[in-house]
Amino acid sequence: MLHVDLDQFIAAVEVLRRPELAGKPIIVGGRGDPTERAVVSTASYEARAFGVGSGMPLRIAARKVPDAVILPVDHEAYLAASDAVMATLRAQPGATVQVLGWDEAFLGIQTENPESYARQVQAAVLERTHLHCSVGIGDTMVRAKVATGFGKPAGVFRLTAGNWLDVMGSRPTRDLWGVGTKVSGRLAKLGINTVAELAGTDPPDLVPEFGPRMGPWYAELGRGDGASMVDDTPWVARGHSRETTFQRDLTEPAQVDDAIRELAARVLQDVVAEGRPVVGLTLKVRYAPFFTKTYARKIPETFERKEVIARALDLTARIEPARPIRLLGLRAEMSMPDDARKGHTPTRGGW
Repeated sequence: MLHVDLDQFIAAVEVLRRPELAGKPIIVGGRGDPTERAVVSTASYEARAFGVGSGMPLRIAARKVPDAVILPVDHEAYLAASDAVMATLRAQPGATVQVLGWDEAFLGIQTENPESYARQVQAAVLERTHLHCSVGIGDTMVRAKVATGFGKPAGVFRLTAGNWLDVMGSRPTRDLWGVGTKVSGRLAKLGINTVAELAGTDPPDLVPEFGPRMGPWYAELGRGDGASMVDDTPWVARGHSRETTFQRDLTEPAQVDDAIRELAARVLQDVVAEGRPVVGLTLKVRYAPFFTKTYARKIPETFERKEVIARALDLTARIEPARPIRLLGLRAEMSMPDDARKGHTPTRGGW
């Protein structure tokens, strides 16, 4: 299977629209104004060289790269470019395409020369969209996904059971797809610091720390194992979310309630289009200066707007009092159709 990942996708789309920006440090985030509260959506390679990354406050990113070109987010332009890329991938001979995000997808293929096929895919995407992509080749989704990182930018790399430990064995566990800083820290407390050490761990030994499901799953990740079939069943959204960063901190309960009502109204517009009832709500709160917590609850299935808003407002009782709030987000989980693709991520035994 192949993992196709667009190189610096959002920044590349912006360069297509403004060719004079090629080679310059580009930062995309918020409304493009670093004096406002917003975070970086993406940065070009030239900006990343200065330490700018996704999720960084836009103000800090601007300080790191004073001469950067800072642009507002344009979701419609990125969605149109993504649609063109995915259509190109689906047009490839014999390919089963599983979309992973608007800038990446898996391709299931049968070929004796996957490197040649990967180069053909890159050429087709470039010809159709003028965007470059990197391709990872693997015998599992995990290995294909990790391989892409070694191919960037605009390259091809193969990882299989045969060379997995040779390439990944000495690397820290945080380099694995699905293992972040927090999990790698917990693994380190168990004496597991490298991919090879994780691969050699007996799965039951991880159960006390991570539980009966996630413990074996992390051991599986260490070996690069996991799903090895590409599923083109259309992905059905489990929920919809909206969030707002406030230019001035919210300090009064009435302000919070008004913001929640507005977020709920926006989320419900998306939910209504799905035609599925809401079954859960998650409130995201970012306290000043930059500490984030989430509060979630299940609710009885409902299509009722007033009920959803009321249950969302119930969650505000869990907000820490007297703490200024700089961001609020609300996510509505919906019931899933019986024929929906199972699983949450391509590595957890599902899609």
